[in-house]
Amino acid sequence: MKKILILLVTLALACNSSQKTVKESTADATAEVSEVIYGESITESELKEHLYTYASDEFEGRETGEPGQKKAIAYLKAEYEKLNIPAAKADGNYFQEVPLEISKLPIGKLVVNNKDFGIGEHVLTFSAANISTDEIVYVGYGIEDDSYSNYTDIDVNGKIILLKSGEPKNTDGSYKISGTAEPSIWSNMSESLSKRIQIASDKGAKGVLYYDLENFDRFKRRFESMKSNDSGRMQVVDSSAPEFYSLFIDDILAKELFASIETDETSKDISTNLQLNFESSNNKIASENVAAIIKGTEKPNEYLVISSHLDHIGISPNGDINNGADDDGSGTVALLEIAEAFKLAADAGNGPKRSIVFLHVTGEEKGLLGSQYYTDMDPIVPLANTVANLNIDMIGRIDPNREGERNYIYLIGSDKLSIELHNLSEEVNKKYSNIELDYTYNDENDPNRFYYRSDHYNFAKNNIPIIFYFNGTHDDYHKHTDTPDKINYDLLENRSRLIFYTAWEIANRANRITVDKPTE
Repeated sequence: MKKILILLVTLALACNSSQKTVKESTADATAEVSEVIYGESITESELKEHLYTYASDEFEGRETGEPGQKKAIAYLKAEYEKLNIPAAKADGNYFQEVPLEISKLPIGKLVVNNKDFGIGEHVLTFSAANISTDEIVYVGYGIEDDSYSNYTDIDVNGKIILLKSGEPKNTDGSYKISGTAEPSIWSNMSESLSKRIQIASDKGAKGVLYYDLENFDRFKRRFESMKSNDSGRMQVVDSSAPEFYSLFIDDILAKELFASIETDETSKDISTNLQLNFESSNNKIASENVAAIIKGTEKPNEYLVISSHLDHIGISPNGDINNGADDDGSGTVALLEIAEAFKLAADAGNGPKRSIVFLHVTGEEKGLLGSQYYTDMDPIVPLANTVANLNIDMIGRIDPNREGERNYIYLIGSDKLSIELHNLSEEVNKKYSNIELDYTYNDENDPNRFYYRSDHYNFAKNNIPIIFYFNGTHDDYHKHTDTPDKINYDLLENRSRLIFYTAWEIANRANRITVDKPTE
């Protein structure tokens, strides 16, 4: 980067530039180099150079836990060492070990009142489960909300609970929770299922039997696909968590457990004998996040986390290497260039006031596992002191279904938790970039549910304001044809610079971003 350092000196000495900030004091006048100079160190050529390596066949598609992923983390570590940006962990290790395992599909059966219900037909589960109990509690919809609860005066501690999808209605057909004809989030399976399960777990239940007639076939297709591929499910190993069972059941089994399940909302104990005997073999997987940090000059104990995922989907059964140039090679190399820009600023005495963590997470393609481990089990810096997360996942291509100028970016989540962050983002873009900010996928009714499908969500669920930068999907998504030659490097440069400027404003503003729309 010698050419950039020379440029910095030249521009710092310039006496007339619209890309320079000048501070004056009564004693003397001193020049502070503008952040634009550092932003302009993010270039097409360097992004391209990184990506042609990172998304090459040598990295074997960066499958979580496989040799290609190990090459990816070694590359990232080497780049941060070249930049002299230290590891975020206190022990100096750039790698955060993420304990994973693949649970093979279980075999066995469920018995209710001496009747056998086979796995894969009437009941679905993706992990081992062994229990015999007469203590089943029906909790209706399994909802606990400010205005409605299925858990009032019922004890579920140590018990298996039965619940159903949906939400309660009034006699006039309106929804009790919203008070209108519009359903609440409890009617959306993608948003509410994890909430129902978490509530049950927090109340000490051993597991849930979840009845959802509308989506059972969807779960079943996934089960059958995993069975035919002999794949199993990868998940984070949490040795501190109590054992908890999640089972999905069809209408035949649901009505065997409780005949009035379709019409009855009242929570109650059920006198039914239930026996689970599902056996599964688990394979341990070694994988890692990569994290580096630039310490803040004034508020070092407040942190901005900028993230991207380092993994992809590996090699297809037919031998095709899925390079993942856009997904998420584009986000990965953008993060490296953003880190370099901040390091140039720091070396010139213009380091960020707040600390910035550059976080590359593993296992995103397996279910946001690396970010889940970081936020839920082992945050390197305190979540309470994390002011925001900017997540970069696919920013190098153009959505073929989108209408409008090519110089755009989809923004998702900027206003979900903080209107202040959203306004800051808009102002930064107007000031520096003038990229078209497209909020199509920020719509609460977006059927793609992208807000829940990348690593920012694990920060958002912890009430950390986020922005998700995304170019949309394309015909090469999750295919071996997602290659570096198809990246629009001018757009990748523009989008990376926008993220840098947004990060600059967040890191250097007087007050941390306000969370004015916290979630439960």
